[in-house]
Amino acid sequence: MFENLTERLSSSLRKVTGQAKLTEDNIKDTLREVRMALLEADVALPVVKAFVEQVKQGAVGAEVSRALSPGQAFVKLVQQELVAVMGGGNQDINLATQPPAIILMAGLQGAGKTTSAAKLARYLKQEKKKSVMLVSADVYRPAAIKQLETLAKDVKADFFPSDLTQTPVEIAKAAMAEARRRVKDVLIVDTAGRLAIDEAMMDEIKAMHAALNPIETLFVVDAMTGQDAANTAQAFNEALPLTGVILSKADGDARGGAALSVRHITGKPIKFIGVGEKTDALERFHPDRIASRILGMGDVMSLIEDAERKLDRGKAEKFASKVSKGKGFNLEDFRDQLQQMKRMGGMAGMLDKLPGMGQLSQAAQSQVNDKSLGRMEAIIGSMTPKERQYPDIINPSRKKRIAEGCGQPLQDVNKLLKQHKQMQKMMKRFSKKGGMMNMMRGMGGMMPPGGGGGMPPFGKF
Repeated sequence: MFENLTERLSSSLRKVTGQAKLTEDNIKDTLREVRMALLEADVALPVVKAFVEQVKQGAVGAEVSRALSPGQAFVKLVQQELVAVMGGGNQDINLATQPPAIILMAGLQGAGKTTSAAKLARYLKQEKKKSVMLVSADVYRPAAIKQLETLAKDVKADFFPSDLTQTPVEIAKAAMAEARRRVKDVLIVDTAGRLAIDEAMMDEIKAMHAALNPIETLFVVDAMTGQDAANTAQAFNEALPLTGVILSKADGDARGGAALSVRHITGKPIKFIGVGEKTDALERFHPDRIASRILGMGDVMSLIEDAERKLDRGKAEKFASKVSKGKGFNLEDFRDQLQQMKRMGGMAGMLDKLPGMGQLSQAAQSQVNDKSLGRMEAIIGSMTPKERQYPDIINPSRKKRIAEGCGQPLQDVNKLLKQHKQMQKMMKRFSKKGGMMNMMRGMGGMMPPGGGGGMPPFGKF
């Protein structure tokens, strides 16, 4: 979401990092570029003005720590202001009430309310160990009720049925009574959206709010709408006592303006951010981590949390033990690693969270994406168990059969086998004494000249 903003800010801040002293003159041009970068990211103008002014006041004549150069101190100040603009810290969902805790989802049509409701149910079940019921009060959009029922099954949450003959308030009251009867911890109520804010919509959701008295009223906003997202959130906030925001579709072609504008304009915290279409693609919104990613500093904590949630720990431990004992790295292991990488959002999704990997992440996106990982899996799947176990037996006639079996070009089969060989060599280095340093040297050898550009062992596929 923040690729363009990251690139522009990194370029702007590089010009001041070598300065011996921060003065109004030598930061003026940098601040102008920072301002343009934020405007291009569709950040609301009042937010941009306040941000630049705060950075300017903090930078000029600031006491600089001995551990930091003046330029580094300026970058740190920009990071602190980014964190402040987005809310300072994460605010988790509030469930401190007599069960069932009721969560009301609000927002425009197409913002992703229904999917976000299911994602939130999954989060509450897995992370908070709560029993959750979902209900749809959208009696206007065709198949909205059925869509939520399907998603509820996917996340293994209970679903309260409703139909188009009922009013939204009747549905909400009946669902609340059933959630109490079945002793559910949480009831999530999905509401109808409109293409634009209108009086009838607001009156309806106000009536539902009055009937339910929810502990959380979450506004779901499409990150791709930029500063308009903040303005829409403000309109809802004036009509409803919102408690937080879910920023959806942050994995799309969003410029980051919504994330930097919503909190400042509404005063309401962004609690979650949707980073994909699947029901596990919901992350708690941490302003400090997002600020680090915007400035190209990575987000290692989120990467670790992703790994804890999504990776198969048993397979990972088995693989680590195998490598450490020098037992080799066959194509079954290679396929397992590809599948683990896909669960983590692919190569680009992982690199995006590593410090200093912003531009490499873009290169990775163009070379290795989910489709290419899928093609690699298909090639390995087209092999016999013996071929996957002993890749050296794969001769030209076997390669031809494998290519025909998976519908991929013969040259792609050759590329995959070559990449596997490179990975095998790296794993051998890793299993020896001083293995980590040897493996890093091996990876360095796979990089093209120029220091840091290009790809690890996965070439264009």
